[in-house]
Amino acid sequence: MHRDHEEHEPYESYEPYGEDGYDDHLVHADGHPQAPQRRRSRRIWLVAVGGVFTALVVVAGYGAYNVLSAVSGGSTDTGGGAASTTAKEPQAPPTAEQADAVAKDFLAAWGRGDLTVAAGLTDRPEAARMALASFHDNVSARALTLTGTGPAPAGTPSEPAVGYRVRAEFDGTAQAWEYESALGAVRASDGRVLVRWAPTVVHPKLAAGRTLAVKALPNPVSKPTDRKGRPLDALPSLQSVLPQIAPPDGAKAVTGQAVVLSGGGQEAEELFVLTPPSAPQVKLTLDADLQQVAEEAVKQQSANGKPASLVAVQPSTGNILAMAYAPQGGFNRAVGGGQAPGSTMKVITAAALLEAGVTPDTAAPCKETTNSPRTWHNDEPGNHLDYSLSDDFIHSCNTGFIDKGLEKLQLGTLGSVARDQFGLGLQWRIGIPSRDATIPVPGNKDEAAAAYIGQGQIQVNSLLMASVAATVQSGTFRQPVLREDVKRVTAPGKLPSDVAQGLRSMMARTATQGTARTPMSGLGGQIGAKTGTVEAGSGQATNSWFIAYRNDLAVAAEVEGGGHGNSAAGVAAAQVLKAGGKG
Repeated sequence: MHRDHEEHEPYESYEPYGEDGYDDHLVHADGHPQAPQRRRSRRIWLVAVGGVFTALVVVAGYGAYNVLSAVSGGSTDTGGGAASTTAKEPQAPPTAEQADAVAKDFLAAWGRGDLTVAAGLTDRPEAARMALASFHDNVSARALTLTGTGPAPAGTPSEPAVGYRVRAEFDGTAQAWEYESALGAVRASDGRVLVRWAPTVVHPKLAAGRTLAVKALPNPVSKPTDRKGRPLDALPSLQSVLPQIAPPDGAKAVTGQAVVLSGGGQEAEELFVLTPPSAPQVKLTLDADLQQVAEEAVKQQSANGKPASLVAVQPSTGNILAMAYAPQGGFNRAVGGGQAPGSTMKVITAAALLEAGVTPDTAAPCKETTNSPRTWHNDEPGNHLDYSLSDDFIHSCNTGFIDKGLEKLQLGTLGSVARDQFGLGLQWRIGIPSRDATIPVPGNKDEAAAAYIGQGQIQVNSLLMASVAATVQSGTFRQPVLREDVKRVTAPGKLPSDVAQGLRSMMARTATQGTARTPMSGLGGQIGAKTGTVEAGSGQATNSWFIAYRNDLAVAAEVEGGGHGNSAAGVAAAQVLKAGGKG
């Protein structure tokens, strides 16, 4: 005689995120729930034993275990006789064979999902059932294979231990999670051999108060790399640059999942990654090795607190290979600054003069002073009336360039050549915010004279002037970029080949015979350079500028208060050219 009766537990309550930031819903390893368990149906069977009806609870889906034993209080006597009243003999510890047998039954039941059966084979059935259910629900393996591996070293004569291997397979990933653990066997007071329950039965790192669950990993952070995929985040000048790099259009981060051990007041630990997180990656045009050299060069020249910057560009592509500035972590003056370039601007003035019909050999006397009507002088005293334009260039003669510019050029010519042949002032988009050149049309001859030698209202930075050197070296303006997927601008015109050749010849003479010869000494290959010394005001040290190229590498450097162009800025630029301009 029996009757069925259905009981239901409430559904689990899921919280979207745990305290450690992972997405989870958990039950403690020791069996105490954090959230209600899933709805399960229970069926109560009434079984008659000795004329008395006893209720047995069987969880549907997991199966029943040893019903008769549970009814009779654990006795294995089936003969119907009276219970013995004699004192029980001391129980012998389990043998290795008995331990192996109970482990085999336990692992088989756990592996096929009969968690109540598995829990009934332990000395703490309810704690075991709760922990196994937590693992089943929260880890959610598609398939679970448990294989005994024989006696475990952790065993003792009174409690032999059995090792086993766990293999969990998951949907959506071909790689399985595998680990090894061990369980101990004990003899109960009724004589049965049982698994001694402990959280480590589930996983060797599991402890009371801790939980295992598949959780969403924290959102990945995109970290741009150099052109070879090498990390850049340890380089000081790039600390404020890398966060400005946006992912490619339409690219999104992918959140991963992992089996995570958490709780118990300890830091969460990822035990197995099901799907790794991925973030859109951007390879920048930078070269990590050259960037390191640039960082060190700028650091040396700014040691006394002088602001400085340096940019290296590849003439054949326009790719920015290095970008360093000081103070580190402050304003990125390398691409965002605006300073007068001094005599490095004579490269563009010379280009305008060459387009106007002047040649490198055209006479251009270098007088000690000249007037526009403002009086202008040179860095070095004396008259050099036999100088040509090329001589003025390599010795950086201000008066020769002013006189020839006022004679041959219209007031707006310098800005037009800078824009049309060198691409200055065209609103570049390099991959991060940058500043364009400012080359206003002079309002009078004094302003024009100042512009021809890089003084007055002209504002540029190392990025722009590195591009000027690169354009001379290759003969073609290629807009510098920090990432190759940005849209570049093109110059309205092209540098005439004879003009490019004339500029290269004058820059080569400057590197070997002129003001740049000291820092460029010892550098082979195709080389060219131009120094710049900018007056900063009465009583203040001049600003140092230097632009140069060596083979397929062009560099511009500036050091505020650094003195003559061939000193601070020249030394920094030469360090980079030596490291990266070998061909």
